[in-house]
Amino acid sequence: MAHARRKFLEAEKYDQEDAQYVVGQMRVLYALESSMREACLSAEARAKLRQEQAIPILETLGNWLNKNLYAYPPKSPMGEAIAYAHSRWAGLSFYTLHGDMEIDNNLVENAAMYSFMASCKRNGVDEREWLSDIFDRVQGIMHKEIFKLLPSNWAKYR
Repeated sequence: MAHARRKFLEAEKYDQEDAQYVVGQMRVLYALESSMREACLSAEARAKLRQEQAIPILETLGNWLNKNLYAYPPKSPMGEAIAYAHSRWAGLSFYTLHGDMEIDNNLVENAAMYSFMASCKRNGVDEREWLSDIFDRVQGIMHKEIFKLLPSNWAKYR
């Protein structure tokens, strides 16, 4: 959901009203998640609240995406934001069925970055140098050789 929201935030410069509508609805979903996290609700209670409060918002947004799928040029920021969210809508809404799932994967991505930084420190690798290098190389590396970019192997295969 964070990636979909980001695309609409980027589109606000081009179509403020529609982009802000979608971002506003997503903000309500995130506020619900935040309040449940603060209340330390069980997975069952989270699932129940999502069924009651998040699903109606997601259904309304899904209908809005369907209605507006072809309302913008496909390569425009709004067209791309709508197409991105629309094609992933079932997956973006899936979290409502399970109280132990998060609305997005930001926590996992943050944990992965912390793990990479800790691995750099453990292996005596400068984190900024490593990040700069792997961002330049990651797109061109073969999948079976991705291990070469790990901090523990980076100096050897640089």
